[in-house]
Amino acid sequence: MIAALAFYLFAAILIASAVMVVTARNPVHSVLFLILAFFNAAALFLIAGAEFLAMILVIVYVGAVAVLFLFVVMMLDIDFARLREGFQRYAPVGAVVGGILFLELVLVLGSWTFADQADDLRLSPNPGATVTNAEAIGRILYTDYVYLFQASGLILLVAMIGAIVLTHRERPGTRRQNIAAQVSRSGSISMEKVPTGAGIKTLGIRRPPEPEAEAPKVTHDAGHGRGHGGHH
Repeated sequence: MIAALAFYLFAAILIASAVMVVTARNPVHSVLFLILAFFNAAALFLIAGAEFLAMILVIVYVGAVAVLFLFVVMMLDIDFARLREGFQRYAPVGAVVGGILFLELVLVLGSWTFADQADDLRLSPNPGATVTNAEAIGRILYTDYVYLFQASGLILLVAMIGAIVLTHRERPGTRRQNIAAQVSRSGSISMEKVPTGAGIKTLGIRRPPEPEAEAPKVTHDAGHGRGHGGHH
């Protein structure tokens, strides 16, 4: 009875927060409602007996993804009036996509059937098993689906490299680290014994010696011209 009441409570809050994510006018409020939805989804996972998924949802999505969304939304200068200009233009396309998704959900729910032992397995995902939920997921993930797991990692790596390539731009005038100039030190370097307790106030700021400027080259043409002019 208590589990059923907790399920309906967390499910209602999850649905309400999900609706507010879409309908909230302020994007910061949308991200906060998204975090609330993640917490309630984690509570539903706990009720279902999947404590590993609940912790992953809180640590990864709430602790990393949602916080990243929040910082990005707060740092960007978003013009909300300009974003709402094309709402009526793209409303029919959005309605068609939403209708297709709604029909897919109706088809999925219409063909849904419960197993014969669903009532017995409820709140007991591993009846009679000696391993924990996290260990069972690890065995399945790294044995039966290890290639798919590695493929998903490669896809994420390609996406990360693509994002870096798309956002990397050469900006003239920016100061960059020159490793070659740091390694190949020019000038003489002397060893000096520093007294104990001496700091910047006593020794001052020590800077590396500047590279010696090259002496101007004298060409023979210039000398020949001067001599020829003096002869005339």
